Amino acid sequence: MLQTRLTRLLGIEHPVIGAPMASVCGGRLAAAVSSAGGLGLIGGGYGDREWLEREFDAAGNARIGCGFITWSLKRQPHLLDYVLGRLPAAIMLSFGDPAAFAPAVNKEGALLICQAQCMRHVQDAVDAGADIIVAQGAEAGGHGMSRSTLTLVPEVANFLAVAAPETVLVAAGGIADGRGLAAALVLGADGALIGSRLCASDEALVHPAFQQRMIDEDGDGTVRTTSVDVVRDLDWPKPFTARVVKTGFVSQWHGREAELSDATLRDGEKGRYFNAMKSGDAENTAVWVGEAVGLIHSVRPAGDIITDMVAEAERLLKDKWRACQGAGFTDIGTGQESSS
Repeated sequence: MLQTRLTRLLGIEHPVIGAPMASVCGGRLAAAVSSAGGLGLIGGGYGDREWLEREFDAAGNARIGCGFITWSLKRQPHLLDYVLGRLPAAIMLSFGDPAAFAPAVNKEGALLICQAQCMRHVQDAVDAGADIIVAQGAEAGGHGMSRSTLTLVPEVANFLAVAAPETVLVAAGGIADGRGLAAALVLGADGALIGSRLCASDEALVHPAFQQRMIDEDGDGTVRTTSVDVVRDLDWPKPFTARVVKTGFVSQWHGREAELSDATLRDGEKGRYFNAMKSGDAENTAVWVGEAVGLIHSVRPAGDIITDMVAEAERLLKDKWRACQGAGFTDIGTGQESSS
């Protein structure tokens, strides 16, 4: 089994966390990830007390956590108190300085997970006393910035080794199979946060038509845009953008956000957007998924996705280790030759 600092800290079997995707990861999906040996997180999103109550109930007795959009949580801080009352294993804070909420999380004994898209975010997370930092690359679906997973993760690993050696590092962005999980571990992470692949799971709160669109797309079919935030009248802080599929709606308005900001026009398009989202009309709304969409070929139970991903990563790492030994190398990460 792949035992890492993450598995030991969280007391889980596999070094995998399910991303707390807003409106996608409810109680059933979070529980399925935890039951498979990872840690599932409910997506608290923009904050809806009734939704949170329903999804925590749906998770039953599973050991799970919850994630929040930090800048939105500041407008409804009471939601954190409610979730902490449900005794989550961890709270994940993304897209904003976590300092204001860290003391409450620590007081209630939950682990603090902070997501970072750049080195400044990493420093903020360290200052807040994060137990786990998720380094998210721009390949990820949903909101993020511009750094790539391949370079951000090892840079964060180097930084934490000096500045906060006890802090556990998790990689996110473009990881959808065992190859991605193995690569994350080799880059210096202690595990991976899985988002897009779990959107195409049986337990995800995603319309089947959108899941089919994910299966039909390849990695070239997504774009980072602000159009989907403008149409929803969500004032996302800069420089965050959202990665979504290039649907007809997105293609029409990407790059025309200033025009879409007109209140009269936006109201009409907003109705079109949400009606299509409810009916499963992918062309007239957004399909939220990352570049890893090209690695998604079926809708499967979340537990099977996690189990197969970990088994593949374990096999690949073992094969790589044997190959390195055969070539006279002893360190997969650096390629340092053995003295013998």
